[in-house]
Amino acid sequence: MRELTRREFAHAIAGAVGTAGVLGAQSAEPWAGESVVDCHHHIRNTPEANIAHLDGCRISHAHLLARADSADRIQAIRAQYPGRVVGWFASTDITKPDAEELLTKAVKSGASGFGEMKYHVEAAGPEFRRIYALAAELNVPILIHFQEVPHTPTEGVFATGFRNFEAMLKAFPKTKFIGHADAFWANVSADYANEVAYPAGKIKRGGITDKLLADYPNLYGDLSANSGNNALSRDPEFTPAFLERHQDKLIFGSDCSCTDGKGGGISQAGNPAASRLAGKCVARETLSVLKRTASPAVFRKLVWDNAHKTYALKA
Repeated sequence: MRELTRREFAHAIAGAVGTAGVLGAQSAEPWAGESVVDCHHHIRNTPEANIAHLDGCRISHAHLLARADSADRIQAIRAQYPGRVVGWFASTDITKPDAEELLTKAVKSGASGFGEMKYHVEAAGPEFRRIYALAAELNVPILIHFQEVPHTPTEGVFATGFRNFEAMLKAFPKTKFIGHADAFWANVSADYANEVAYPAGKIKRGGITDKLLADYPNLYGDLSANSGNNALSRDPEFTPAFLERHQDKLIFGSDCSCTDGKGGGISQAGNPAASRLAGKCVARETLSVLKRTASPAVFRKLVWDNAHKTYALKA
């Protein structure tokens, strides 16, 4: 075997160091370089702030959640950062008489759905029912925040009555429902009884959420926030089969409030019950769970394919 010259040896060492550096980055962020869309990215005060979070957690694209009158703001972000925003959902106070008009206008202005719908009314109440009907009429999905336990003494609850939500899935079969938040994800376990926002420990098979996802083609799951992360991480023996079982119905999102994609700022927006993720980026934490739990093919569906199919996004 020919001996290496000093220059060849130096080049080999440099290449090895460079490769090790790349591999180290990949092991820390194994999704880096892949197409990933954060489908629960609340629009931020400036275009730069939105991209800072995406870049910090190594996410390629965002689907924004914004107010119904945000079309111009969305366009400004797209103009400054072409290709990074693949769509947006519009929200407005559904207790107001002009809610349907505003949401319809938003869809005509480019919104791909309604959400996040987080209001102090029953999920089966008249306010939500008229929006479910409108979503079916416009053929757009609706993202609902289900919460039965307040995070703070003054917060209240939102879209209550998830345990009976099957009636809405039956009543509005043409509406695409996206479930999100505490009650939706806590009910993945059959023994949940609205006692805490984020239950811990083993998941009892046969939970309402698991059953509804299996039985109703018009229900999907948004994996974002502490609630989604908690459901995925609390019982590692449950999660692989759950992701496999619902691989075409689950959609990645972060719902993260950190400023830099690395846990900076108020990463959980002052939610005491979510303190386990304080100082962490929810996007990073959930992507880490999905990457180590799901097969490459399923991971691709969760972070890219399902969002594009369900939300009719442009690739």
